[in-house]
Amino acid sequence: MQTQEFIRKIEDRTARVGVIGLGYVGIPLVLEFGRQGYRVLGFDIDPVKVDMINAGKSYIKHIGPERIAAMVEARLFEATTDYARLPEVDAVLIAVPTPLDHHREPDMKYVVDTAKAMAPHLRAGQLVVLESTTYPGTTEDLLRPILEAGKGLIAGRDFHLAFSPEREDPGNKHFNTSTIPKVVGGLTPACREVACALYGKIIGQVVPVSSCAVAEMSKLLENIFRNVNIGLVNELKMLTDRMGIDIWEVIRAASTKPFGFMPFYPGPGLGGHCIPIDPFYLTWKAREYDCPTRLIETSGEINTYVTEWVVEKLARALNDRKKAVNGSKVVVLGMAYKKDIDDLRESPSLKLIELLKDRGAEVSYHDPHIPRVPILSPMRHYDFHMASQELTAQFLASQDAVLVSTDHSSYDWEFICQHAQLVVDTRNACAGVTGNREKIVKA
Repeated sequence: MQTQEFIRKIEDRTARVGVIGLGYVGIPLVLEFGRQGYRVLGFDIDPVKVDMINAGKSYIKHIGPERIAAMVEARLFEATTDYARLPEVDAVLIAVPTPLDHHREPDMKYVVDTAKAMAPHLRAGQLVVLESTTYPGTTEDLLRPILEAGKGLIAGRDFHLAFSPEREDPGNKHFNTSTIPKVVGGLTPACREVACALYGKIIGQVVPVSSCAVAEMSKLLENIFRNVNIGLVNELKMLTDRMGIDIWEVIRAASTKPFGFMPFYPGPGLGGHCIPIDPFYLTWKAREYDCPTRLIETSGEINTYVTEWVVEKLARALNDRKKAVNGSKVVVLGMAYKKDIDDLRESPSLKLIELLKDRGAEVSYHDPHIPRVPILSPMRHYDFHMASQELTAQFLASQDAVLVSTDHSSYDWEFICQHAQLVVDTRNACAGVTGNREKIVKA
């Protein structure tokens, strides 16, 4: 396998890039490669997405259609569902989901199905990089054997194999694909060299590590760090609530320390494609080594339970007003997992709605970024069919409770608190509201 020849194609931009999985990770990768003049062939199993891309349209709110349309018109980007076209590309970047199953264990279906679809079409000399967040050993122990079984090609000899964890943060205005350092681990030094050369053309800082497993573990550490600290502050929120202490004021005070403290904030539960999932990938793998991961598991349990605690807090607030959850009208503000984006993955709002419905509440929602659910990609664990309601004064007054789950910047909190009967605030969004304070319950 000619490593230097591959690098030469990267340098002169004749290498063609394939991206499998055209979602919140795949599309930003495509756009960065296109911006640097590389031709990209995108693969996705969803024909609706493929047709939208080839028509120059976008299905991700924070990615404008004009960027996709410009690449399509310049013949730098094309999408397909046909894996038989895989030999057309020199590098294949895999960015497919790695969710949890109903037993909260790794669901590797998308990675396995993708590898099986690729294997018959893999050709000698290609680079394959897995970007999906996963447990250490996936690239070498799961992906590699499937790819090698297709045509008898050997990873590290006939084709390059690497792992480079995605670090996308949808809606973050301070960092994007090109400015977030990229960790890269290869099956062999040559595999790593080729992968680093490719990513180095679109990303400012590439961070090579000694193996795929180190790169896989690094992504888990990043998100487990956040999970554990959010679990800590969520536990403190439940404690301080009983003590009559405002956890948000406590965090503000602690944050004045100029060293040795990093603020984390409580909420209604964890959302997104990484933080609620990654800890369980590692705890599952740790069982293979008979090694307890008590702190990680406990933080995961706290962050799962806090959603139920929020519903119980809402129930008590309604009870104080001589109302039951059963039969009450509750509107959830914010369906996305964090503010100002249209990403629904693992959003705590989904669990909140499920729990409220189970208790007999009449639940609706409002989200300026998500007009309907399910959105284009189906939700894996919920069967909701709902439309965002207009936040008029009349509608707010008709609800027994407003539950703030996502604090989108567009919300007028003074207006909401003025017209709502009760506001249960999980984000401290109403901290600046001057009037109607008696209506606000922090949760």
